[in-house]
Amino acid sequence: MKANSTPWLLLVFTLPANKASARVGIWRKLQRYGPLALRNSGYLLPNTPTNHERFAWLATSIRGSKGEASVLQVRSLDDPPIERLRNLFREERRPDYKALIQEVQKLDSSAQGFPNQLARMKRRFEEISEIDFFDCPLRSMAEQALYKAEHPATQHVQVTRGKLSKMAYRKRAWITRPRPGIGRVSSAWLIQRFIDPKAVFLFGNEPGTNPKAVPFDMYQGDGFGHEVENCTFETLCLRFGIRDKLVHRIGQAIHDADFDDAKFGRTEGITINHVLKGWAKQGFPDDELLRRGMDLIEGLYRSIPSK
Repeated sequence: MKANSTPWLLLVFTLPANKASARVGIWRKLQRYGPLALRNSGYLLPNTPTNHERFAWLATSIRGSKGEASVLQVRSLDDPPIERLRNLFREERRPDYKALIQEVQKLDSSAQGFPNQLARMKRRFEEISEIDFFDCPLRSMAEQALYKAEHPATQHVQVTRGKLSKMAYRKRAWITRPRPGIGRVSSAWLIQRFIDPKAVFLFGNEPGTNPKAVPFDMYQGDGFGHEVENCTFETLCLRFGIRDKLVHRIGQAIHDADFDDAKFGRTEGITINHVLKGWAKQGFPDDELLRRGMDLIEGLYRSIPSK
């Protein structure tokens, strides 16, 4: 989202008490637009042309129902503060993504009507994403669920469960999704630092284009990824028996940033993730994002007290 001197839009309105049906209609539209309700003071959205148009038409509709409405461009808010606002927007989308993920996981690819069901859920994902203004962490999990539903029989590099030998994974190519964030950056650092010092990293959404490469943090079930309550970084640590205490602490920070669940109460990964997103918006290529991110993780590793 581009910088804006008035980054917020605020819709304030009143409707006559006898306009119950109009109130319901306005509420339904607000649900589709994804604003944040601010303690009886109105509804807030990021100031974009699309959101401005939506609020303007909604205000017109309210006035047409004998109500009063104003759309205000707001420079700043001090309560709640900016980062708290962004987190509130992310929390608003969490139930939407969670419900979608649950629906997708119930799909049976062999059942009649599966293509239509999957198409409907893809459309729902697009609707939620459109009003996910600040990247709710569950978005990537919803994408992963949709990918797995659409590619149930995908077979690439098969990894046997259980402890693995690092020697069997030396001098390999490793593949992950483009635009690396905290999970992929930290996993690449872990791979090169503790598993495969000469690892080569590739980017792509279809591992089949590089069948000899080892997938990590991809949406299909092969390679190394999220397992139960573990992020990819934690999965790699477990599978390769990495017991470095500092790595364990970094794993906690990565978990909290990747899943946004504050399980360990560590914020270092969250900060690094914000930096990575900022670099991504500056247009850095994938390999540069990965290199810079790995340098950040190395710096974090060296900064943690050993005691």
